[in-house]
Amino acid sequence: LSQLPGWSLRWDGSIVITTGNDDALGVYTCTPYNSYGTAGESRPTRVLLKDPPTFTVHPKEEYFQEVGRELVIPCAAHGDPPPTITWLKVGATALGTSWALLAGGLSPRLSPCPSACRCSRVTSFPPCGPMGVLLPPTGTSPHAVTNVSVLPLLLAANISWEPGFDGGYFQRFSVWYTPLVKHPPRAHHDWVSLSVPVGAQHLLVENLQPDMSYQFSVLAQNKLGSGPFSQIVTSVPRGFPVTTVPPEPPAITVHIFLSPPRALTANETLRGVLLQWQPPAQLSGPLSGYALELRQDKGGWEVLDRSIPGTKTQVLVPGLIK
Repeated sequence: LSQLPGWSLRWDGSIVITTGNDDALGVYTCTPYNSYGTAGESRPTRVLLKDPPTFTVHPKEEYFQEVGRELVIPCAAHGDPPPTITWLKVGATALGTSWALLAGGLSPRLSPCPSACRCSRVTSFPPCGPMGVLLPPTGTSPHAVTNVSVLPLLLAANISWEPGFDGGYFQRFSVWYTPLVKHPPRAHHDWVSLSVPVGAQHLLVENLQPDMSYQFSVLAQNKLGSGPFSQIVTSVPRGFPVTTVPPEPPAITVHIFLSPPRALTANETLRGVLLQWQPPAQLSGPLSGYALELRQDKGGWEVLDRSIPGTKTQVLVPGLIK
């Protein structure tokens, strides 16, 4: 039952059919269950709908026959209960004795129809139109829409269709949809219905979840009731595009080849010790500077100056003991 739009199961076990149409016809049984089992099925109950009959055979626009020959004008309809066909000659109170009704068709025996005739089904609705103008059957609920298509969009879907016969009255449409959930919170998920603007044959359904399957169906209605639901179409709305960030390239270890300064000398002057040297013999890049360290005897090294420019090759250190 969850596959039918507008059908749901109430808390007390009753079936709720939002819109009565051909889908509701049939015989039903219900079965109660609890932790101890079941008492079996109920007696069958039949659902019938009060729907006017529909034409299966229409009279043609015009008939031509020679004088004195028999002419059979067909007219047939079906419905539940089976309809009875009656004929009316436009402008006459009743048909003459030269007319006979044969299995729903009208047969003038002696002369051609001198004026327009029309046939009608035994219902409370208007008869068909005068001959010479071909009219579709009237007085019924609308037929199902056809060619339902769903165009998936970003978090939305555009549903379009082709209307069926309107039953002779103005018809309006509604779009029904429901998500397909693998493990729904209850036995029957709800269908959501959206009204379609008058005259439109498409509807944009928004605020859908991305990458989730949805079922869509279209229902036509007129003043006499609802037609059958259209076939169910399944579609998946598009989500936001995923932007792939390329991985960072692996770190590259740069080996710098740098030999120590050469020919370091120390000369005592009146202002301190003058240190002189020559630049390294091997360089793999520009020299940024020098650092000066010292130690006493076998003690640890201490940094005196780490910001000696790379262009200098001597430095005066005051207060040292040579």
